[in-house]
Amino acid sequence: MKKRIKIWFHSGNTSNIKELAIHRSVIGFALFIGFSAIGVASLIGYDYFQLKKTSYDAIILSQTINKQHNEIKNQRTQIQSFAVKIGALKKQVDNLSKFEDKVRLIADINQTSDSSGLIGIGGIPNNKLDKNISLEKKHNNLIREMHQQINQTSFAAKKQGLDFEDLIKQLEQKRNRLASTPSIRPLDGGWITSKFGYRKSPFTGQKDFHSGIDISNRSGTEIIASADGRISYAARKMYIGNLVVIDHGHGLNTRYGHLKKILVKEGQKIKRGDVIALLGNTGQSTGPHVHYEIQLNGTPVNPLNYILN
Repeated sequence: MKKRIKIWFHSGNTSNIKELAIHRSVIGFALFIGFSAIGVASLIGYDYFQLKKTSYDAIILSQTINKQHNEIKNQRTQIQSFAVKIGALKKQVDNLSKFEDKVRLIADINQTSDSSGLIGIGGIPNNKLDKNISLEKKHNNLIREMHQQINQTSFAAKKQGLDFEDLIKQLEQKRNRLASTPSIRPLDGGWITSKFGYRKSPFTGQKDFHSGIDISNRSGTEIIASADGRISYAARKMYIGNLVVIDHGHGLNTRYGHLKKILVKEGQKIKRGDVIALLGNTGQSTGPHVHYEIQLNGTPVNPLNYILN
């Protein structure tokens, strides 16, 4: 077997033929070097491409992380601001609850339901928003706590609204009760000539029970209602003469006797201070006066306890 390879070169201009003899091992080595260089170049090119791709992915990832970080930072700022607003709202609800308690105390109205019951006042604790705490671990808990506080505040606000409705209703009832509770004299001026209780009868001279008070004044003096109510009787009645009875509700009624003239009708609604009659001397009477009587659940009570003026 030949160890050399001969190559002849012929020039077109001359008739000379040149011969080149190359050893087989040199050719094999050259081929090896060539293929190796191609392989190394391919590997380097592939690695370079992968490096560029990795670098590009790293840039995109870094940008994404920065964007998410900024978004999270903004969310944390918004959450903190929202938490402060929730705290302020809870404080307002708590103040309203305290105001309601004061009004109930002043008006002597008992609390009909539990307090608004806000658990704690203020926003999210600062450690919840500490940047050193893992957001991945704390974010869900933070959002959950925010929702709990929102729900709690919403419940407390609705309940406070119901409490105020109840308070207004009771104040209205109390106002109506106060307005319909006798509290003034049935006429201006005059003087009491006979008090409530046992006395010596001016007609028989014997001891008897006087169920009201007698207030004397000039005949024709205006008689006024001592509280809001409805006229339940307005006519003449035996010994007491012309009589007006006002039903004030809750078991109270006032009676005005010996009237000269009745100025109201049965069923008529009247207000405290309305003129209902004129002072007179009708019925069994010793002179111009009004017999003023208050009954509570059908039992006469001392009218002086119901006169504040």
